[in-house]
Amino acid sequence: MLIYSSGKSIDLRPTKIIAVARNYLEHAREMKAALPDEPTFFLKPPSALIPDEGVVVLPARSSRVDYEVELAAVIKERLRKIPARDIEKYLMGYSVMVDVTARDIQAKAKKEGMPWAIAKGFDTFAPLGPKIVPAGDIDVSKLAIWLKVNGEYKQRGNTDQMIFPVDELISYISHIMTLEPMDIIATGTPSGIGPMSHGDEIEAGIENIGVLRFSSLREQ
Repeated sequence: MLIYSSGKSIDLRPTKIIAVARNYLEHAREMKAALPDEPTFFLKPPSALIPDEGVVVLPARSSRVDYEVELAAVIKERLRKIPARDIEKYLMGYSVMVDVTARDIQAKAKKEGMPWAIAKGFDTFAPLGPKIVPAGDIDVSKLAIWLKVNGEYKQRGNTDQMIFPVDELISYISHIMTLEPMDIIATGTPSGIGPMSHGDEIEAGIENIGVLRFSSLREQ
């Protein structure tokens, strides 16, 4: 996927997308989930990526597909077991991502005690963009984050509401698995998640980074 960063277009091909769950207090509450004692995360396939102005396809097998706006960190250099204080030098920068979720499929899997990778892994389920802002150019500790559907605000929060800050998240993950160049870490979503319908126009924004735009269409 081509994305603009530092004056040039990059063919963004991550080995993995790592998404952090329940990293905003109010989102954990709306999901009726306990607060984590340590970061919790799952994987999305790189094939889920689509660029700014793309189209999210709502699968025929799902009756509810939700949006979740997130701050995304993009890795620049291979890292493994790196302390939080040193994380910034390993980052290419930050972008906006929407973690799209087939909520009904996820709920059924959870109820049955089964993995829910399907709910997160459909093609087009990771819009990202519109650009990557270099890590050294921005402080992500306190940025407004929001999402609109058809011009109406649905999610509004701030990155200072994260339970685990970005550098701590990436350090924690690096102690479990090696992070490769262009890997993406989605750092959690604020409250207000909800469903998309056929023909919706979605805008997802983060202060000082930009606005990601995409539409949603039902699978034929």
